[in-house]
Amino acid sequence: MPEFKQNYFQKRTKHRGPRSNRRITSTEVQVITSDGKNLGVLNLNEAISKAKNENLDLIEIAPNANPPVCKIMDMGKFKYDQQKKANKAKKKQKKIELKEIKLRPVTEVHDYTFKIKNAQKFLSKGDKVKFTIKFKGRELQHSHLGNELMERIKQDMQEIGRVELQPKFEGRQMIMVVQPL
Repeated sequence: MPEFKQNYFQKRTKHRGPRSNRRITSTEVQVITSDGKNLGVLNLNEAISKAKNENLDLIEIAPNANPPVCKIMDMGKFKYDQQKKANKAKKKQKKIELKEIKLRPVTEVHDYTFKIKNAQKFLSKGDKVKFTIKFKGRELQHSHLGNELMERIKQDMQEIGRVELQPKFEGRQMIMVVQPL
């Protein structure tokens, strides 16, 4: 059996995050000190030596600038702060879901009011609601009942939401999507 090098199976990964110290490709960089002072444009080796004197790293903050902007700071602290910012932004995100409410053209009044209350609750939470009226058998000949039901739903949803997708037929069912105001 042939022997393989150990790194033969290892996946090569691209470095994540900003470049630091010797990974910076530019020869000249704009340097900002750890306390926020601008040192101006320096040679890369000179900037790295200044960072090493303070026992910190030279981190590329704006790589697309000309020359690239680098800051003298601790790499571990920088990565930790970035992770905190990402987590905070993720917490503030609101994921909008599409809730579906299924009806029939012959749905009774009590069932209808119950489902409308649920739809209003979904809309108040910020989710979209998809109303589906399913027609079975000969009910398809009475599509006007579905249209009347959709109009009634529009009237009941007027204060809390607005129609995003007007009622339309898809096969044997009628669909309408309502989004929160």
